[in-house]
Amino acid sequence: MDDIRKLSEIIERSHRIVFFGGAGVSTESGIPDFRSVDGLYNQEWDYPPETILSRTFFEKNTEEFYRFYRAKMLCLDAKPNPAHLKLAQWEDEGRLIGVVTQNIDGLHQAAGSKKVFELHGSVLRNYCTKCRKFYDAEFILNSEGIPRCSCGGIIKPDVVLYEESLDDDTITGAVNAIINADTLIIGGTSLNVYPAAGLIRYFRGSDLVIINKSPTNMDSGADLLICRNIGEVFSQV
Repeated sequence: MDDIRKLSEIIERSHRIVFFGGAGVSTESGIPDFRSVDGLYNQEWDYPPETILSRTFFEKNTEEFYRFYRAKMLCLDAKPNPAHLKLAQWEDEGRLIGVVTQNIDGLHQAAGSKKVFELHGSVLRNYCTKCRKFYDAEFILNSEGIPRCSCGGIIKPDVVLYEESLDDDTITGAVNAIINADTLIIGGTSLNVYPAAGLIRYFRGSDLVIINKSPTNMDSGADLLICRNIGEVFSQV
């Protein structure tokens, strides 16, 4: 395959790779995305997912929020796929300096990646809104109704809901990684979610690679464009 050979050549000469990934990285681990034909946005629910996953809905309809959240957002049995594993390998080899992800499933860390910037937070972290005590995802999954802290406060997932801002420190770390990258690989994302997608404008390196099944608005600027599943591609590199 010419595209696999070209990608392998780029990886071989790279010393500061940054990977920017979206939902397509996790769908191959069995986690549904939001915007594909089979995604959460096309499944029936009492409210649109983008309404349920908003700060306003969380505050006003907390029990309904958690009914959806437990059913659709907690995929705790999912395992890392070849894309996650390859990125962790590149980090171990000293080729990759960071993973910037829009996903909230923690699979990059499960694969062994250490330098991960989770733009939208993680379902694995949950905090009491009153005393900030930590609770894991299993506690949320096994709770009923509105999960509450031992102090009585409502527990909230450490995920960025609609109407909430991204974490400043996470953004700063992601931007610094992208600025210092010699190769930026964008994978499994349509680049339609802002402000996250806007971070790639900071890239000044030599090789921009896009691996995505559907077109993105950055395709024309890519040095290598591969329209295939990212796990399939990475398993051949």
